[in-house]
Amino acid sequence: MRLRTPLALLGAAVLLLLGPPLLSTGSGAETGTQIPGLRFMVPNTPGGGYDITARTAAKNAEDAGLTPNVEVFNLPGAGGTVGLTRLVSEHGNGKLAMSMGLGVVGAVRSNHAPKTLADTTPIARLTEEQDVVVVAKDSPYKTIDDLVDAWKADPGKLPVGGGSSPGGPDHLAPMLMARAAGIAPKEVNYIPFDGGGELLASILGNKVAFGVSGVGEYLDQIRAGELRLLAVTGPERVDGLDAPTLQEAGYDVNFTNWRGIVAPPGLSDAERDKLVRLIEELHDSPEWRKSLKQNGWDDAFLLGEEFGDFLAEQDQRVRSVLKELGL
Repeated sequence: MRLRTPLALLGAAVLLLLGPPLLSTGSGAETGTQIPGLRFMVPNTPGGGYDITARTAAKNAEDAGLTPNVEVFNLPGAGGTVGLTRLVSEHGNGKLAMSMGLGVVGAVRSNHAPKTLADTTPIARLTEEQDVVVVAKDSPYKTIDDLVDAWKADPGKLPVGGGSSPGGPDHLAPMLMARAAGIAPKEVNYIPFDGGGELLASILGNKVAFGVSGVGEYLDQIRAGELRLLAVTGPERVDGLDAPTLQEAGYDVNFTNWRGIVAPPGLSDAERDKLVRLIEELHDSPEWRKSLKQNGWDDAFLLGEEFGDFLAEQDQRVRSVLKELGL
């Protein structure tokens, strides 16, 4: 026993010296952001803004060593409210979060959904971005004025596609654009798609005259020349893209979209705090900063209860805009 005790103490000392590096191979071990088995739900089809945001966040979190093997899965339907209902049903599940944005706020209203974002646990608002007005590369419309002139001549014959349900960003932006051009919003032939991925195929196939979606969703297609960018909806031009703002073109529209993360209700304080901490560390990582720039996203970070207050304000905003537009 006397011989083994010094050896055991020596072994313990060696393990103590070696232990910290082995336990902290990434910043997640140091900051308490590790959530093994974490899943991100995307409430629309692959290729849309929620999908791109979730997959980018998952990869960045893994690359930054914050948490391992984040699974991303799609559960589309009814503008995001199918996914929202699923999320709310996962009461107390601290290993599930959902990518969402203004489109879900609108879909809750337009679909009279049984569950609302007030039933979720708000984690963070991540990004803000402009919408883009795009047509196929072989479209006859070369400029935003070409498009608006044809649209005004016969609004019903020029269908506009968007990747959100009525009340969502891709619906509100062309409605505001129509009003600014002197077109009654009720005359607009709006065709909703369940995300930007589905919308893209219809734009390229000339199933719609033009499309409205987030800039980050179609950057690759615009740069490759598959889509022609006519205008952006926000207050300033997008760096690296040759297109005016709607205001520059003479249409009084200033509109941006946003995206964030919510979790199921009923989380313990520890589970909620760990999710918030993970997203906070993600936001501060160089990996995420690089992704913001690559996707044309603006940083719009807002955490926890402040994000919850923002969600309530956005719900009221959607209601008032739809009422104002007579929709």
